[in-house]
Amino acid sequence: MDFMDSNSNTVVVTGFGPFRQYLVNSSWEAVKELSKQGLGKNIDLRIMQLPVVYQKAKEQVFKIWTTLRPLLTVHVGLASSAKAIILEQCGKNKGYQEMDACGFHPEGGCCVLDGPEKIESTINMKTLWKNISVEGIDIIFSRDAGRYICDYTYYTSLYYGNGRAAFIHVPPLSKSVTAVFLGKALQIIILEMLKQCGEERE
Repeated sequence: MDFMDSNSNTVVVTGFGPFRQYLVNSSWEAVKELSKQGLGKNIDLRIMQLPVVYQKAKEQVFKIWTTLRPLLTVHVGLASSAKAIILEQCGKNKGYQEMDACGFHPEGGCCVLDGPEKIESTINMKTLWKNISVEGIDIIFSRDAGRYICDYTYYTSLYYGNGRAAFIHVPPLSKSVTAVFLGKALQIIILEMLKQCGEERE
């Protein structure tokens, strides 16, 4: 697939740092593994760890879109009770009451004052969900990213990136779900997302 006609072949993938009892965050471990495997020679893959702090995560996301101007930004987060990989379709603007790692939550529980209620990704997650399978784990389609830092980051990224963001929730690491396994799963999923980005441009 030829990305040369795009103004950018940069794809940014983020994971989150430790929080609460999760001293090792599976999202960041998976992203580090993905970076070893890459997304093929045409894609300039950049990875970044986001802190589990609303304001700092928002600043980093703003910086990604204004400085790197990627084709796509994929945020990966930990869903601590999940057994599956969850593809999130949209981000919500309001309802952020839960405290972050620094004991704060956004003013008015809101991402972007006067922003739309929710923003959908330009990636059609339902199509993606139908088109892929990863051996050894279930994949789920979701329209609710959970109103915590994950959802907040997603909304912010969709807002600044004109919808060119995606969010993937991953389960905690376990004997069967290793960082290497999740890294490979991310690679399969993100390559499929990039096919959708390619079709838009043809």
